[in-house]
Amino acid sequence: MKPVAIIGMGLSPEDLTARHLRIIESADILVGGQRLLDYFKETAAQKQPIDKNIAKAVEFIKDRMSTQSIVVLASGDPLFFGIGSILIKTLGPKHVDIYPNISSIAAAFARIKEPWSQVQVVSLHGRKNDRAIFKALNEGKTVAVFTDPTNNPARIAKGLITEEFANIKMCVLEALGTKLERFDWYHLDRASEMTFSEPNLLILKRINGEPELKQTPHLGIPDHQFEHEKGLITKSEIRAISLAKLQLLPGQVLWDLGAGSGSVSIEAALLVGEGKVIAVERNRKRINQIKTNINRFEITNVDVVQAVLPEGLAGLTQPDRIFIGGGGKTLQEIIKVAVLFLKADGIVVINTVLMPNVLTAMETLEALGLKTSMVQAQISHSRKMPWAERLEAQNPVWIISGIRKSECGSGK
Repeated sequence: MKPVAIIGMGLSPEDLTARHLRIIESADILVGGQRLLDYFKETAAQKQPIDKNIAKAVEFIKDRMSTQSIVVLASGDPLFFGIGSILIKTLGPKHVDIYPNISSIAAAFARIKEPWSQVQVVSLHGRKNDRAIFKALNEGKTVAVFTDPTNNPARIAKGLITEEFANIKMCVLEALGTKLERFDWYHLDRASEMTFSEPNLLILKRINGEPELKQTPHLGIPDHQFEHEKGLITKSEIRAISLAKLQLLPGQVLWDLGAGSGSVSIEAALLVGEGKVIAVERNRKRINQIKTNINRFEITNVDVVQAVLPEGLAGLTQPDRIFIGGGGKTLQEIIKVAVLFLKADGIVVINTVLMPNVLTAMETLEALGLKTSMVQAQISHSRKMPWAERLEAQNPVWIISGIRKSECGSGK
């Protein structure tokens, strides 16, 4: 019994060698996707298309391989997420001969002229495996993704946005090896709204270490446009309410204490104009994220200070406004020290998701003579369902405001 020959087509028949072509011409039966079979309409062999039912194709081969010469045409390389591994497992290694060719991933990285020895490859062809993409990106890897019409670039971009990935660029390579071939890099925002030619594949990589893709700063910047640790960001809608409560004016100075990603600092910078925002953060990784975001949005009036609160405040320019984005167990101490420096008629705004800190913030501000108020914000986001949309609730946030009355004076 002659082994079944599995031939990698590469990107197109142009990638076939003379040996590949001799084997194809000598076949009694050609098995493959209809697109691949169409390349050999003039060949005398019987043509057997493979559809989504791979098991049916395998049974067809098993029934005829003892009496007929069978050649299976595989796109790309047969053993790189291809049919080759399936046939080896079902027919047995001794009943299969593999004739490799260039894979679409190798071709893709040749197009963008980058090495791919350390790249994580994920297949979404007929399956949903988004978590593998998220894990690889979180590990700082470049990711190559096999797509299909359902798991397409737009859906994947939307998923990355939902998971709050920032500083990711996407290369979509369309119809490789054909006259319609094209490829380009996109922001996730743009890719999520586009339609691309089939077949296509993706390359996802972080922009760190490369020239930044600049963003236009504005109020209500989407969370995913900021470099940040997942979850450690003042969400866009909460940011809007917090900035409204701060009542920022041109020329003022804002302290953003526990600045995290710097999202509040960056949007506040647009409101203070010739004034200044001082972003204070203790964590070195987050300091770097703030600086990345400042560069991304080309903000020039934010100073970044690394300090463990409430230390390090004495040497800073006296604030008109103070924003505290949490504070944890040291919130009371941070409030007491920070308010000492607040100008008359100044405003403090505190965000917390912890119920004990609500009472701590209110009582501390009132004990210091500030007029207090509080709102609770509960934001829900729409999420796609198979035939409709649902609302997904986010954690409630308490936003506490304190206004320093003129008669309280300034502690500095």
